[in-house]
Amino acid sequence: MQQGMVTGVYIAPDSGDPMEPKSEVEAVANRGLRGDRYFDNNGLWNLLDQDPDRDIKGASDVTFIETEAIAAATDAINTTIEPGAHRRNITTEGVALNHLVGERFTVGEVVCEGIELCEPCGYMQSLIGESELSEALVHRGGLNATIVTAGIIAVDDVIRWDV
Repeated sequence: MQQGMVTGVYIAPDSGDPMEPKSEVEAVANRGLRGDRYFDNNGLWNLLDQDPDRDIKGASDVTFIETEAIAAATDAINTTIEPGAHRRNITTEGVALNHLVGERFTVGEVVCEGIELCEPCGYMQSLIGESELSEALVHRGGLNATIVTAGIIAVDDVIRWDV
């Protein structure tokens, strides 16, 4: 069994709203994080899904990003980004998120399953104002996941997985 930890929890009530840091958040199975834009179908991907001409998979229940990936990307382009500006819900430390695609893992008491990599997008880049950030985060922009069992996700929770 391998493990890492949660270093940050963020939600945004509506599409484009700044990410708000939280000490903990309720994770609802097959739905998302209570209070987040995607929980209430107000996220950008939810809005784009309403366009029948767009070919996108839509939003996941929760998104993760490694603090190590953020540090590497910002070092590569010599910049800083504010906490939460990455637009992901959960920041982690000591977790190789790319290895969790198709795998189940626990975050505190919550069971999640990795769906696919959460590649960076121009939207995040436009909000941050760094033209090279998306390229610096390619293949390390995080993980989209489904919430399998409900519970609370909190800062300092242990993340466990078998890979």
